[in-house]
Amino acid sequence: MKVTAGSRFVKIAGLTLLAGVLLITGCGNKENAAPAAGPSDSAAVQEQPKKLQEVKLVLDWTPNTNHTGLYAARDNGYWEKRGLKVEIIQPPETGADALVASGTAQFGVGAQEAMILAREQGLPIVSLAAVIQHNTSGFASPASKNIKQPKDFEGKTYGGWGSPAEQAVIDSLMQVQKADVSKVTFVNAGTADFFTAVKKDIDFEWIFYGWTGIEAELRKEPINMIYLADYSKQLDYYTPLLTTNEKMIKEKPDVVRAFVEGAAEGYQYAIDNPEASADLLLKAVPELNADLVKASQNWLSPKYKDDAARWGEQKKEIWSGYGDWMQQHGLLKKELNYDEMFTNEFLPK
Repeated sequence: MKVTAGSRFVKIAGLTLLAGVLLITGCGNKENAAPAAGPSDSAAVQEQPKKLQEVKLVLDWTPNTNHTGLYAARDNGYWEKRGLKVEIIQPPETGADALVASGTAQFGVGAQEAMILAREQGLPIVSLAAVIQHNTSGFASPASKNIKQPKDFEGKTYGGWGSPAEQAVIDSLMQVQKADVSKVTFVNAGTADFFTAVKKDIDFEWIFYGWTGIEAELRKEPINMIYLADYSKQLDYYTPLLTTNEKMIKEKPDVVRAFVEGAAEGYQYAIDNPEASADLLLKAVPELNADLVKASQNWLSPKYKDDAARWGEQKKEIWSGYGDWMQQHGLLKKELNYDEMFTNEFLPK
């Protein structure tokens, strides 16, 4: 699985009501009377088991430890006790945002950078919670390449996926040190994973340390890591996020609340129980590397909430700060209302 920082782009549906069925015993003569429904001969009212509302959640990428709290919410029954049956699915090639915006997927996992662009295009996506408080992504390279700070990108080859944001981010970091982005060679890394790519013609890539960086540790392949957040406060944006659409919030707020509260309980479980939550993820997705999942979970669990007052909390200055950065670098053309892009309303108090 290649989990890169920018290639990750987000299904739940409504709440059903309890149905009761009135069972009436026969009231004719004893010879024709039906068997009693309960211990007495009087009419009995029996409640049917509560029918769960089936909803869908589409991930941003193949399952990994960014998603552990979601599997905990599903498999520990945190959504079920709130009336939801959540199906977790993987995104199509085109990404998950369009599915969430259209309501085909009522909930999803996304990222702030993609969501702002989606809002610019008129997609009515809303962020419900920040899965991780701070941006844990950055540019990684084998230690042997001696790339220790942004100015060291000069003369090197970057392997990416062809997004204009990549060059803008690299340029932004290099400008801090008065370095020249035109001296960086940009190539498409294709489907090759980080460890394969950097053994060929690529010097550095954009990764999430919590997955690929931890894998490097386990493989005993030393890397240097340049975190975006270390060089720009505006690049300390939310990634990943839990999302829905405006129609869900307007028409089915109880469903949205049930989803967010269940997810919050799931992520709190992962914060408090990294080993047990890693086992839950492995049970749900047994093809994952168990050593990687456990090591990644131990690293990531404290970072879900980090310095926030509660898990999932979002701040307007984070949204507007990154949006301003996008405008400054020509990635965003329109003025947007950031208050419409996110809400803390459904988080547990």
